Amino acid sequence: MFTKLLLTATVILVAWLVVRKRWRAEGDQPPRPRALTNARAPAAGPLMPRGAVKLAAYGVVVLMLGGSGFYLFQDWQQAREIVQLQVVNIYTGETEHYEARRGEIDGRRFRTLDGRRIRIAEMERLIEIEGERDSERARR
Repeated sequence: MFTKLLLTATVILVAWLVVRKRWRAEGDQPPRPRALTNARAPAAGPLMPRGAVKLAAYGVVVLMLGGSGFYLFQDWQQAREIVQLQVVNIYTGETEHYEARRGEIDGRRFRTLDGRRIRIAEMERLIEIEGERDSERARR
């Protein structure tokens, strides 16, 4: 995940350096005499003023950073959710109840809120119950 963000930032930085170099090169060139200019080229200036382009670029960067931050916050918030877990032995029907954070569940292993690390066997079934805690709060 971090490498994707680093690669994106590198591409943005390289593009910014290229555009900045071109703008400086255009500003350093002396005006060409009219006889040497291409007859078909329009006499108008740039399509958009540099200030507007700069403002739009900064706006896009701020929007991207804000979106990335929001996405990371949502992912963190979802990983911190507390879920009810049931481990059911399919042969005996015995059920054990646990509470864990969603981010602490990894396949057939999880870590409970009180710090125990649980690994379930192949003959057991892990059931994740969502929203039960919220419905208990609503009943009170």
